[in-house]
Amino acid sequence: MSFTLPDSARDWQDKIRRFVEAELIPWEERAELAGGEIPAEVAARHERLALELGLPRIDAPKRHGGLQLPLLDQVAIAEQTGRVTNALAWCYGEAQSWMFEACSPEQIDRFILPLMRGERHICTAVTEEGAGSDVDDIATTARRDGDFYVIDGEKWHVTSANLANTVIVQAKVRGGEADGGHALFFVEMPAGGLSTVRSPAYTHSYRHHHPILRFDRVRVPAANRIGAEGQGMGFIHAWFRRERLMIAARCCGAAERLIEAATAFAAERRIGGEPMARFQLVQAMLADSVAELHAARLVTYEAADAHDRGLDVKALHIRCSVAKLLASEMAGRVADRAVQIFGGRGYMRENVAERFYREVRVDRIWEGTSEIQRLIIAGGLLKRGLKGTIGP
Repeated sequence: MSFTLPDSARDWQDKIRRFVEAELIPWEERAELAGGEIPAEVAARHERLALELGLPRIDAPKRHGGLQLPLLDQVAIAEQTGRVTNALAWCYGEAQSWMFEACSPEQIDRFILPLMRGERHICTAVTEEGAGSDVDDIATTARRDGDFYVIDGEKWHVTSANLANTVIVQAKVRGGEADGGHALFFVEMPAGGLSTVRSPAYTHSYRHHHPILRFDRVRVPAANRIGAEGQGMGFIHAWFRRERLMIAARCCGAAERLIEAATAFAAERRIGGEPMARFQLVQAMLADSVAELHAARLVTYEAADAHDRGLDVKALHIRCSVAKLLASEMAGRVADRAVQIFGGRGYMRENVAERFYREVRVDRIWEGTSEIQRLIIAGGLLKRGLKGTIGP
């Protein structure tokens, strides 16, 4: 199978790569040594440049001022932002297409359009201490009380909550016809009863933390409910499909940079008078990395193209799982080989391989573990057969 990116995707690829190389990568080491932090004025510049490039609008409908890019173009963009460490590419919020389908016109005006303009920063609270891979097992509840909902529960790994002023929280409805169903809510921060339990240290060095948030009788206007009671899980599934594909794309970008860096080092490093790149065992590590990247990239591109050509949602869900599984597992192996090729240097935090070795590990966990992706794929196989799962 061969796959050629359309001109529009290649144009975005080149544009974003220039942005990443010129503006973001030069701050990697500084961020690493400062726990992920960079000067406030630099972070503001990165966000401004991302806004000028239109990155927060790539998935938004044109009728709302978005760019409404094909998903294949969006994957090409994410692949390039995956080349930078320390989450420096997370310099902008993103309005996703499902938000415009789920939100009321008033919510779009209050929450989503400001997100596109960089005026509002949103995080998402789904995972809990006892509910990660099985999202249906969440214990957070939302009880209707007149024109409000009362939300109680505790959410873990709320990425970017320290930088956000709004959180989308998933809860189970208590009472009424949709009792036990899922619903999503916009909660503006600060809010009475909403507190940070703690902000754990993680393996990576990001300025975007992952705090544990406690909702203790938090009163939220009913107008802040996203969609109807019982629709929350459907919206989360739409979010998962897109995020899994974007994780796959970012993993491909990370692997590409690692291969380039390891190859350049192996060609320059001399052992016994010979370039290390001449040694067959080193060549084997590089060759395996190239082959695996090529396969994962093709699968990721094809999944995005399948979305653009209107493949049914259930088949897309499986394709996104295949892409995330292959690409995240691939990136972990490539990072491990890159550290090995760099040797002692690969264990230094100033080295790109060391940072990616820590960072890509989480891609096999968040937005659904590799094991969950395997269950989704196997479930599709049993229900739809091989052809219905991945096509002919």
